[in-house]
Amino acid sequence: MKDKTIDYVLRTTWLAVNKMYNEEAAQFETTMATGFALLSIDPDEGTPSTALGPKMGMEATSLSRTLKTMEEKGLIERKPNPDDGRGVLIHLTEFGREKRDYSKEKVLTFNNAIRENISDEKLSHFYEVTELINDMVSNKKIYNQKEHILK
Repeated sequence: MKDKTIDYVLRTTWLAVNKMYNEEAAQFETTMATGFALLSIDPDEGTPSTALGPKMGMEATSLSRTLKTMEEKGLIERKPNPDDGRGVLIHLTEFGREKRDYSKEKVLTFNNAIRENISDEKLSHFYEVTELINDMVSNKKIYNQKEHILK
């Protein structure tokens, strides 16, 4: 294929960013998924475990493994949700807060480097395009599920 497809560019770009973050995280014996989880947990109030998956775009099984590892490493603790007796809130430990700050620093470094090299206008267009793609995919505007059911 001579011309790169949109999905190819999205996928290869994300894989490069993912690899970059994982290489950074590996220096501290962790992963990008752990850093992303740390950033997704409210540092003051905690976050309901059921809200983390959708917030991070992760499947429940992958999230469960990530949270289990984080708990084993002393980054988080689970506490009963006072507003919902069946639910659990994920709270950061002091160690988790330190690692969250580190993760935040890495994300801001990446964002600042991109912003220094790409104009505001181009970034604005980038955000517009990604929002449109997300909307089209999320609302099944590309492949209508009813059209693809095998008979």
